[in-house]
Amino acid sequence: MKALVLAEKPSVAREIARVLECNIRNKGFLEGPQFVVTWALGHLVTLAEPDDYDQKYKEWRLEDLPMLPSNMKLKVIRQTSHQFQVVRNLMKRSDLKELVIATDAGREGELVARWIMTLANWKKPFKRLWISSQTDNAILEGFANLKSGAAYNNLYDAAVCRAEADWLIGLNVTRALTCKFNAQLTAGRVQTPTLAMIVNREDEIKQFVPVDFWTIRADFGDYFGDWRNQAGNSRIFNRTQAEEIISKINGHPGVIKEVRTEGKSEPAPLAYDLTELQRDANKRYGLSAQKTLSILQDLYEQHKLVTYPRTDSRYIPSDIVPTLPGRLKSIAVAPYVELVKPLLQKPITPTKRFVDNSKVTDHHAIIPTEQPLRLASLSVEEKNLYDLIVRRFIAVLYPPYRYEQITLITVINGENFHSRGKVVKDKGWRAVTSKPPEKNELNEDVLPEQTLTLQQKGEHKQVKSCKINSSKTKPPARYNEATLLTAMESPGKFIEDEELREIMKGSGLGTPATRADIIEKLLYNNYIERQGKELVPTSKGKQLIKLVAPELKTPELTAQWEQRLSNIARGKGSKAEFMVDIRQSAKELVKSVVADTAVYKADNISKTKCPVCGKFMLLVNGKRGKMLICQDRACGHRQPEKQDEFGYKSSKGASRANQKLIARYSDHGSIGNNLGDLLKAALAKENSSEKE
Repeated sequence: MKALVLAEKPSVAREIARVLECNIRNKGFLEGPQFVVTWALGHLVTLAEPDDYDQKYKEWRLEDLPMLPSNMKLKVIRQTSHQFQVVRNLMKRSDLKELVIATDAGREGELVARWIMTLANWKKPFKRLWISSQTDNAILEGFANLKSGAAYNNLYDAAVCRAEADWLIGLNVTRALTCKFNAQLTAGRVQTPTLAMIVNREDEIKQFVPVDFWTIRADFGDYFGDWRNQAGNSRIFNRTQAEEIISKINGHPGVIKEVRTEGKSEPAPLAYDLTELQRDANKRYGLSAQKTLSILQDLYEQHKLVTYPRTDSRYIPSDIVPTLPGRLKSIAVAPYVELVKPLLQKPITPTKRFVDNSKVTDHHAIIPTEQPLRLASLSVEEKNLYDLIVRRFIAVLYPPYRYEQITLITVINGENFHSRGKVVKDKGWRAVTSKPPEKNELNEDVLPEQTLTLQQKGEHKQVKSCKINSSKTKPPARYNEATLLTAMESPGKFIEDEELREIMKGSGLGTPATRADIIEKLLYNNYIERQGKELVPTSKGKQLIKLVAPELKTPELTAQWEQRLSNIARGKGSKAEFMVDIRQSAKELVKSVVADTAVYKADNISKTKCPVCGKFMLLVNGKRGKMLICQDRACGHRQPEKQDEFGYKSSKGASRANQKLIARYSDHGSIGNNLGDLLKAALAKENSSEKE
């Protein structure tokens, strides 16, 4: 008897099959003496469409909402149904005694497998392969220690809740908005509050009124000092006051009032989880969150150089510690060999800053595997991303960065001037990598670093010059992908209720695996656009936020749902209670849209009239490029934006056929050209009649 192995992707299935010696190729699966390995193509099964429950839902009508099926049905995805048939036929084989779920080890991967098993009616025993890297050793060890499939039932429940919640909230609110305002508008429990954060930030920027302020700097020759008041503030909001201070100190010497030396120790930053890596890749290399995830997936699956990407943990469990020397040896090549050498010369004893079982959930931090490194096989983008991961991994094993911070306060006729510098004692982890301060930490009230020579308290200093610098207060910065990911990960600061803010710690909008996709959806639906690195809301996005219910555009509700899903996955929450609340939310959200008296005005109207009803068409993003669709949903006409080589819209098969004839005859001398001209005239007449 053999075991059936179900992977999520063909590439992963082929690697597993190779390791398990399944060398007989068949259509849709590989077979060996002990295992049969097959695969999904992402999802093969999905939730049924509304019209699968009732034909009346084929038409979008406000009066038919909300749609709340008592039991959610599943259906095979038509585009990949051929592979589902392969998997289902394999599941019917009498010589296959058990199933091994080898889809991605996470919530979504569990859903992929379980839904296939449900529709294929799998009733035999099943186990779970749970690995964090795709190396041969990891695969072999994983199959030697297969987990009970039932141990992941809670994870599956959480996955089902997520999928059904998105269906109930997303489809109902999207249909309600679209029908109410006769426009293609979408809403979701994660994308809408994320959009709201971008829109609210833009409102703050637009409403911001800059205020003039002044700062004062004194030059003492071998160092400089910045004026501070008794509260430690450097900004003076009255020009006259600044000039009075200058008058007060002119002609007076400075006296060093205080010399303070403090020993500082700065530990290495934590290892990467997906969100932190996406942030750094965006800041360092301008990579989008989606692009980072795509490159990372290749480093994991194809090159097998890093561990599982879709993780929210920045720690490793204690059982990984014995593997650290092997991982370090695998990366001990240029340019990392000199960085790794001191670590391998003594026993590796990482602290709780890196090893903490209590802070590892489904997967540990993203770290290198024991796969030998061949940098030449990587693309430039892969090298850049891998470099971030490797240097962070090495850095967390290095000692802290230690330095002495020196602070001087020099007094000129009663006014305090502050100076700050440092003396490095041990570069520690900064010899491996540097982590620059966040941009929002670099403000005028932070003392700049400078090189300070040895100074003595009470020493008199000659004032070389004093200068007033003028500036203006700045509005908050627009979000870029790095800062938006941070806001999605920690939306607590946007919540006014202090108690709820505490509850929300550790929760966020979406998951590390879904945040990149949410940003891409907002871009695709024309709710936001990229301007350089900044994310800016469009008119459509701003209007949508005004139309949706208040509870759907704030982080509280969504983040609470994510927290509850996490609890369900850990066996600490009720699936039934969660779904009751989701259904109630769907009812209330639809009701709020129906009661809305606002007006929506499309901002993407083109100059092309619909050939069916004559109304100006909307320019939208289609799956295969820009599309023109009629703004009247009752009409529904749609066509590609791109014109053909003769400047006409080819909305009918006859037109396309005529165009081919024109092209054919135009290459056959004067007679052909005449025929081509006649056909052009006919086609022009056809296009003209269609527009009337």
